Amino acid sequence: MTYTDRLTTLINRFNLNVRLAPAHEATLAVVSSEQNIPERVLFRANASGFADSNETFLFTAAVDWGGASNPLLAALPDTVEIDLLKDAECMSLVNLMQSEFLEQRCGANSVINRLGEILIVKILRAKIEAGSTQPGILAGLSNPRISRAIVAIHDQPGKNWSNENLAAIAGLSLSRFAEVFLSLVGQPPTSYLRSWRLTLARQDAVNGDRVGVIARRYGYTSPEGFARAFKKHFGDTPSALRAMHTHNFRIQNN
Repeated sequence: MTYTDRLTTLINRFNLNVRLAPAHEATLAVVSSEQNIPERVLFRANASGFADSNETFLFTAAVDWGGASNPLLAALPDTVEIDLLKDAECMSLVNLMQSEFLEQRCGANSVINRLGEILIVKILRAKIEAGSTQPGILAGLSNPRISRAIVAIHDQPGKNWSNENLAAIAGLSLSRFAEVFLSLVGQPPTSYLRSWRLTLARQDAVNGDRVGVIARRYGYTSPEGFARAFKKHFGDTPSALRAMHTHNFRIQNN
């Protein structure tokens, strides 16, 4: 079976950034023992703040990876926990991050960001490999066949995908593919494709791309049809969103 990279496109489409932050703002925390030895990593994908915790933290950080618009983050449980005593590679990353945090040498923040990115990727790999009992993108990416179809959608959102095309990529019959995809992801392939296209389209509108260009990029036959689908999904038109962010950008740079 051909190797399928289930994370790279998501990482490229949603900029991953890790920075040191106080506990009440953090989404990533390293828990230590009484001897100040790293024991566990806690990651809260959909909420922030560890101020109410009784744990002892070596350091805490805020992870920005697209928030609720990132389908993988939205599918993660409230708190992901990694046992560092059973994961030597993650332990090494945490030790390096702690060293940079304590010594505060030139470029420390950049190094912490890069090491933090690697740590998050390893956490996500572990969650994908472990799978999920709840329908969602995490469960879909955990399946070796369905994940191939999802990655195809992620990599080529503007292609005129049909269920037959995607079923062939997954190596399943059309009926079996539709059944398994719905069971794992919680929505039909066409619905996931539409949602993914609109998520990317919103990013492009915020970045100032023209509506007609965005519509063509994601396979819409007309700007008007795209605008209607966009408004139904987000409650606002792409033109209004583009204008608002362009206006805010000009204000910030004057």
